[in-house]
Amino acid sequence: LMGGLRIVPFYDRTMLVDAALSNVGKVLVEGIVLVVVVLFLFLGDVRSSLIVDSTLVLTPLVTFLVMGQIDLSANLMSLGGLAIAIGLMVDGSVVVVENAFSRLGATGENFRGRLTAVREATLEVGKPVLFGVGIIILVFLPLLSLEGMEGKLFAPLALTIAIALTISLVLSLTLSPVLCSFFLRGGEEHDTWLLRLFKRPYVIALDIALHHGKKVAAAAVLAMAAAVACVPLLGTSFIPVMKEGQITPVIARVPRIAIDESIRIEREALTSIMQIPGIVSAVSRLGRGESPADAGQPHESDPIVTLAPREQWPDGWTQDTFADAIRERLEKLPGIEFSVSQPIAARVDEMVSGVRSQVAVKVFGDDLDVLGNLGREISHILRTMPGAVDLRTERVSGQNYLTAKVRREEIARYGINVEDVHDVIESAIRGSSITTIFEGERRYDLAVRFPLERRASMRDVGDIAIKSASGAIIRLRDLADIQLLDGPPQIAREDGKRRLVIGVNVQDRDLGGFVADARERIAREVRMPAGYYLEWGGQFENMERAMKRLAIIIPVTIAAIFFLLFLLFGAVRYALLIILVLPLAAIGGVFGLLVSGEYLSVPAAVGFINLWGIAVLNGVVLVSRIRELRLAGQASTEAVRAGCLARFRPVMMTATVAMLALIPMLFSTGPGSEVTRPLAVVVIGGLISSTTLTLLVLPVVYRWFEGRSAA
Repeated sequence: LMGGLRIVPFYDRTMLVDAALSNVGKVLVEGIVLVVVVLFLFLGDVRSSLIVDSTLVLTPLVTFLVMGQIDLSANLMSLGGLAIAIGLMVDGSVVVVENAFSRLGATGENFRGRLTAVREATLEVGKPVLFGVGIIILVFLPLLSLEGMEGKLFAPLALTIAIALTISLVLSLTLSPVLCSFFLRGGEEHDTWLLRLFKRPYVIALDIALHHGKKVAAAAVLAMAAAVACVPLLGTSFIPVMKEGQITPVIARVPRIAIDESIRIEREALTSIMQIPGIVSAVSRLGRGESPADAGQPHESDPIVTLAPREQWPDGWTQDTFADAIRERLEKLPGIEFSVSQPIAARVDEMVSGVRSQVAVKVFGDDLDVLGNLGREISHILRTMPGAVDLRTERVSGQNYLTAKVRREEIARYGINVEDVHDVIESAIRGSSITTIFEGERRYDLAVRFPLERRASMRDVGDIAIKSASGAIIRLRDLADIQLLDGPPQIAREDGKRRLVIGVNVQDRDLGGFVADARERIAREVRMPAGYYLEWGGQFENMERAMKRLAIIIPVTIAAIFFLLFLLFGAVRYALLIILVLPLAAIGGVFGLLVSGEYLSVPAAVGFINLWGIAVLNGVVLVSRIRELRLAGQASTEAVRAGCLARFRPVMMTATVAMLALIPMLFSTGPGSEVTRPLAVVVIGGLISSTTLTLLVLPVVYRWFEGRSAA
């Protein structure tokens, strides 16, 4: 460009998208590697492991083909769903291959005999596998009904998981048996060293549990009671904030500030921000955009502060540390209000509530002065609450208004109408349209008004001449009181009512707890006049909507699981028995959230739904085997013990593979990891409790259920 000018992009969202996709891709690859290693360690047979791995390789490839056909993009959440499904897509294949391996051990080298053995082995476990994996698919489908931003985020995740598991189920019941018939060498079931390491203590624990059933059940009930007692301690939030690598400190001045002074403040703010180590650039936009939908005001600016790559940050710093450092710098500037957010997060908050804050308190009423007083009272309460940062209140004053109040007795003396005075003022200052200019298909109104030097001050406005009915020329100041008054920069409305918004961000505490405490204090300390009321918006509004929807989705999901279990077993008691694994699984999920410091959020709720699907699959595999042994004539205790030992390996493999597939997601630190980490915490913690308690408590309760039935 001429004169040494350069075009330098200061905000490129593709950098965040690429970083997030790279991070989730890394998690996906690491999960696959861990799953492959665990499969070999548990199966102890190279051919069996490779047959199961074929499902693991083909399922993602076919999933991508299906995603392309239905126009589902490979984004953070869809790839995250595939990463979650990695630990689940081998479950059916593991059960089929393991059962075929044991059947082929009793078959000779005759190929027809091998085909028969594999077919019988597949049919034997086909129904439990079909229903078990089908239940996991089913539990994700209700997530497609989520609305708003949570629907945009988690619908692709749920759909990707459902597609991947459907494909894996088909491959498990078709490809895996074919590969087994050609390549698998049968043999006697033997425990690998890893399986023996887990099985020895399990056998002892199982015998103790069967002999002390009531104590084991009581311990499980106590654990559930402890988990329920811990739920209020978790705190609630909507969706964890994704760290974008860029920060937007929105700076608001007084509305009547001069443009030169506004630019000076902005330069001072950006110069101070650039002195923070680890910041690459700070570029600002001052004023309001051309779009009528732009929520910004002429006296506001929204700088975009870009951080250096993470490895160049000062030791121990996080993005929150940078945000705190920016707040410390801006607090030193007089006469401003600011709110520190991120480019995407600020826009989302802005679309939801019209304010770039996580929590918005909307005060509705008629009188602006009353709204202003209520806003000051509420602001004082919020400012003193733990966790409140970046408090901003919409201004109801600070804008100068030039008013001309017509003295009716004076205009009556000269025979002038009020409308005549108003028309002259409008034509002189605002301008009046006198004609229309056409340029092709475009047309423009041509307006005339006084030159700037004739309307630049109150004196100039007072000198505006008005002709009376008699032809006399009278100055405006002789007919009206001209004053410069203070007023609101804007009058915001919502649903036809005047509205004032107080925005605040929440830091170092949960969103739900903050709003609950704020509601209690405001209700106690602020007296609302008749006709005035409050509404809460921002992320809290999203959280309430999502939690209400989940309160419907979760019971519907449980009812659907129960219905499928009833179809599988043909008896209500066995369906109820397996439903018991749901609270057993939730125990570990709750304690996982408590220990990790994560909040009960939408991703955590999705994690519980995922967890319940896996837990039900393990329960189906275990109870199905015990029922087979009972139908074969074994005594109750013997069948329970033999069934648990026979299905110990598939249950442990299912749980271990699902957990290890999520380990990379748990420890990931890249962009987007904040959203999926609560899900990983819930699933990993829940699988620890559900696997342990399913293998110990379920056999005990099974004997009681069967005993009652027999009685």
